[in-house]
Amino acid sequence: MSTRRRPIVIALAVLAVFWGLAWGGMAGARHFKVTPEKIHAYLAGLDFAQLSPEQRRAALRKLAALLNALSPEERRAARMNRDFAEFFRALDATEKGEFLELTLPAGFNQMLTAFEQLPEEKRRQAIEDTLRRMREQAATAAEADPATGAGGDELSPELRGKMVKLGVKTFMDQGSPETKTELQPVLEELQRNMESGRLFRPNRPSRRE
Repeated sequence: MSTRRRPIVIALAVLAVFWGLAWGGMAGARHFKVTPEKIHAYLAGLDFAQLSPEQRRAALRKLAALLNALSPEERRAARMNRDFAEFFRALDATEKGEFLELTLPAGFNQMLTAFEQLPEEKRRQAIEDTLRRMREQAATAAEADPATGAGGDELSPELRGKMVKLGVKTFMDQGSPETKTELQPVLEELQRNMESGRLFRPNRPSRRE
């Protein structure tokens, strides 16, 4: 190899190695990226009721870490799967409380405080709008994926009335793990709506997003 051509060959070799590493990195990132589908696959292969206490705790923490790696929209999609609902039914009260603490999103407590400061009628509107949007999202998801529950997250009229009258911070401070778990998906959607300013815009006809 001539002295003149050697630097060019070396540069091309280095460039080839660089692009190979970059391509491998992107492929690896895609492989390890957490998605709702990967969570569904994990839950489908998990017989939680048959695990030992140590295995249950490890599985719970792994699922919490996976859920926390998702965007708010992906968290919502992951929760709509029937396997997720079955997983929650298998949790005892202590496990539900631990899972809740592990998966509360950033800014959650600030949202609770802000919600408490809204007038009662505004709280009512916020809750009803949030539940309506969740029903619409669940219906859309069910059309696209039969494995998705079609009903969305609902709350009893009694619980909704208490949330309007008392706010939700009381429930999160004093409620049972079961109540907190029932409320968490609704409150996360409420948080998203409040942070986006959607709840404070003039009312417009409902539409699916």
